Amino acid sequence: MRAVMFNEYGSADQLKLEDVPKPSPKSNEVLIKIKAVSLNYSDWHMLKGDPYIVRLWSGLRKPKYPILGVDVSGIVESVGEQVKEFKIGDEVFGNVSENGLGGLAEYTCTTEETLVLKPQNISFEEAASVPQAALVGLQSIKEKAHLIAGQKVLINGASGGVGTFAVQIAKAFGGQVTAVCSTQNMELVKSIGADQVIDYTKEDFTQNGQEYDLIVAANGHHSIYEYQGSLSPTGTLVATGGSMTQIFQSMLLGPLITMFNGQKIRNLYSSSSKKNLLILSELLESKKVIPVIDKQYTLDETIDAFKYCDQGHAKGKVVIKI
Repeated sequence: MRAVMFNEYGSADQLKLEDVPKPSPKSNEVLIKIKAVSLNYSDWHMLKGDPYIVRLWSGLRKPKYPILGVDVSGIVESVGEQVKEFKIGDEVFGNVSENGLGGLAEYTCTTEETLVLKPQNISFEEAASVPQAALVGLQSIKEKAHLIAGQKVLINGASGGVGTFAVQIAKAFGGQVTAVCSTQNMELVKSIGADQVIDYTKEDFTQNGQEYDLIVAANGHHSIYEYQGSLSPTGTLVATGGSMTQIFQSMLLGPLITMFNGQKIRNLYSSSSKKNLLILSELLESKKVIPVIDKQYTLDETIDAFKYCDQGHAKGKVVIKI
């Protein structure tokens, strides 16, 4: 099969399209013929080996997992004898990070716990855009913050992969959503349901006197203390991305603030969850959530796709068709 490989940490130019052996499923695994895979910022961190802490999982000196890509959709080609839920021909999607990545290839193997059936009303490309980014949005809103209908939600970085899903998921659960994005993306976030849009090039939401029950920081560079000023006295901040300073402040200072203050500061890196994938599948099937795809590439164009993502201006998700 063809697969995009990398054997050294570095830039997108480390990626090479090669012919490698087709995998065979273990007794508890499913072999998927991949139809589409989406890119995440986690793929960039894995490719660069930066921040260095990711190498504790991915390999200290060189990559332990030479095929990137965790969000896949495709067709079940064969199953191990212990697999009960899926059969040959099923259309599925999921996150394969727990099985050593492997999405940027024509085939991959994964356990059935990482997959769910693809809704028939969405394409393979749309399905592949969902798992990691939408799981971050869902877990931020329902598990970290326990959003209640009518509460005020602010999504910082609303036009990106996580942000476009977070806006729609918050609306689906009854939130009053304020989206923060740049001028050129305001119409996009309005079209996916935002009640109010703030153009960060013209207004700093941390200075406008408004308070929110939940802030999802999918992007940005604000300090924890700036966010605190925009939270209600019992509000929750969930940092899912943005600058390294923003992320590490939420990790290191967040627990202390949460311990001594009515406000809660959380940090989130999504973990694959079949239960949550099933919730997302229902939201997709009911069209309460519609994936936003910026650009599509072929497997041969993977380097170009990574370089485009590295610019940091993708609107929604970038998908590679296999």
